[in-house]
Amino acid sequence: MKTIMATLPQATSSVISGADTRPRSNAAFDAGIQSSSAWTEHLERGSLSDDEPEPTDELQRFEETAKAARALYDFEGKAEFRELTVGAGDELNILREEAGDGWSLAKASSGETGLLPQTYYTYTTSFLSAPLAVLGRKELSTSTITPQSSLQEQPEPSSIVPQDTGEWTNPLPSFRQSLLGGKSLNRFSGFVTSGAEEWVLKGYDDIVASSSSFSHQRISTEDSINEDNRLSRLGLGEADMHYVDAGPAWQSKVPKFRVLVHSPSKRTSGLSGAYTVYSVTSLFSSTADEYYDPDVPPISPTRITVQRRFSHFVVLHTALTRRLPGIALPPLPEKQYAGRFSVDFVEARRGDLERYIGCIARHPVARYAEVVTSFLGCESDVEWKRLMPQLLAMPTAGPSFFAHVFHPAFNVDVDDATEVIDRFSRHTLAVGKGTQNLRNIFGRIREARLEMSKAERLLSYSLLSLITSTPLSSAPLTGINEDAEETPPQRNGLLNEEGAWCWREDCQDCLKLTKAMQKTSDALQIVADLYDDHARRTELATHEALKSVAHPYQSYEGIIETHQSTVSRYKDALKLGKSNDEMTARCETVLNTTMAEMDTYHDQKVEDFSTITKEHLDGEIGFYEQVLHRLKVARRTFDAPRFDELAKSPRQPSIHERDLEAPKLNPPPLPQPCPHVYDSAPMRPVSTAIQEGIGALLGKSQPGRRGSVFGRMWAE
Repeated sequence: MKTIMATLPQATSSVISGADTRPRSNAAFDAGIQSSSAWTEHLERGSLSDDEPEPTDELQRFEETAKAARALYDFEGKAEFRELTVGAGDELNILREEAGDGWSLAKASSGETGLLPQTYYTYTTSFLSAPLAVLGRKELSTSTITPQSSLQEQPEPSSIVPQDTGEWTNPLPSFRQSLLGGKSLNRFSGFVTSGAEEWVLKGYDDIVASSSSFSHQRISTEDSINEDNRLSRLGLGEADMHYVDAGPAWQSKVPKFRVLVHSPSKRTSGLSGAYTVYSVTSLFSSTADEYYDPDVPPISPTRITVQRRFSHFVVLHTALTRRLPGIALPPLPEKQYAGRFSVDFVEARRGDLERYIGCIARHPVARYAEVVTSFLGCESDVEWKRLMPQLLAMPTAGPSFFAHVFHPAFNVDVDDATEVIDRFSRHTLAVGKGTQNLRNIFGRIREARLEMSKAERLLSYSLLSLITSTPLSSAPLTGINEDAEETPPQRNGLLNEEGAWCWREDCQDCLKLTKAMQKTSDALQIVADLYDDHARRTELATHEALKSVAHPYQSYEGIIETHQSTVSRYKDALKLGKSNDEMTARCETVLNTTMAEMDTYHDQKVEDFSTITKEHLDGEIGFYEQVLHRLKVARRTFDAPRFDELAKSPRQPSIHERDLEAPKLNPPPLPQPCPHVYDSAPMRPVSTAIQEGIGALLGKSQPGRRGSVFGRMWAE
């Protein structure tokens, strides 16, 4: 693209005309967060080319067109982000108004140059052009300030001659390169916190690998899957080396295994008080699936069971986050103080922990991490307590994680990498939105099951009330006059001596009919119990399982940020050709890592939704089979010979007749799944929250609670 004016930088996909048509950011500056993803992404779109003009020359060029301004507020900038510290009223020169979304490049009167929020200053001189009337026609002045001389004496504006200065270079990357050393302004993005940025910019000096004459490099696909070749390359432990095969996809070094969390029990310690211990059992299959023979009885899997508290899961998660920064770990359930020993909460927590550790065990990289093997395999409580401080003291892997990732050579296409992350982010957002809607609908379905239970129970009571001539207190008596509502004390004409629904004595037909209808009423009570139990247990398990697949975008947000930022660096490195081959190779390593994580999500998504759907269908089939079985048994009562056998003995009262005066039609509310870490927290009135918080801190007695927060802080 050719330039129009040599002194103006190129605007992204914008046409430069006589008026300034540069795109403006609508993002407001957040004073509470110094680093915004909006302007970080804006800076990352630039180039890191070493051929760009020196920053000093660019600053001199901007100083020529600087605008005078004055600071409105005090602003304390951070030196590591090259932000400018100013006081209210300080004189400034704005070198570049648009240095990123919400930021400007400014120079203080002391000569210091840095970044300053646009809302923290105001211009002290008007630079607006004014239209001039000359002999009945309007002309534009060529000066930014209207001169005081005669209008008729204005010289003709010189025509703008296009200058061919070659391809535009964006000055913003130079600011990032010179002021931040090429680093992103947003120091909280996944690209930075994972160590990928440091790896891309500086690499990693592997002392162990250097001593063994081995350094990080791209390897061929054949080498990556060759066991002998791979083991000969190891300078560290096998658990620290990660391999990416064609796909890209993680190479699995350890077969999959199952982990069950079960048998929770409450224990008490003199130091920490009461806590819950869970049994964690790992099941290792001794035979591979391809050698499965249906005629041979399966061999029992190897079992390892350990006892773990919730705080031990916190140690596991913390250590994994430090040692595996390049993978997407599932979030750990939040800690809870109130009601943590209730049966419903303990069961919900058990399910959450089982899904968490199950997701770790399914990940092709995380399942062979040293901390995971110690967590699942250390059966001695004394040894595990000795290991925990060591696991927490392990240093953060940072760039060393990417230094120990090996992948096929030159298997990344920048256009494909850009397209795949756009499609992946849109897909995960859509999956999260759709799953959240499914969770809401499933909650309504469970409530409908509960209503169906109440309806079946009411139908049973009504049928029993009919054949026993006992009024149902809650049944609406439409079409019956008030005189007929009350049943006389004597039952002459309502039931005979054998309890049959007939005014005749010794009526065999009515006796058989009454007893068969009573069995139908009892069957409907069982059906009502099945509906209630199905909503409380079976469907609750499915409702809980949907929680684990409800927020894929939030779980992979760090991977998405890392991929997008690496693609930006990768494009810049490709522009330099062979002069920056090392950075290109490091970018390929990060992109292989992120795309392998996307492949892992794809496999886990297929497995998760297949499992959830199959378990739901199996639960529905089992439920309806039980309902159908009870209804069929009641139906067969009306067929010979069972129907004829009912006349052999008098009718015995039903156990549900006592409930007719006060029918059980108000079951307790359904238990709800514990909220996910990424679920929106329900809002409470501020006054209520303050009162509860003060009462908890002071240790005031509340129903079902004793002691203060400080006394319970280390209890779990």
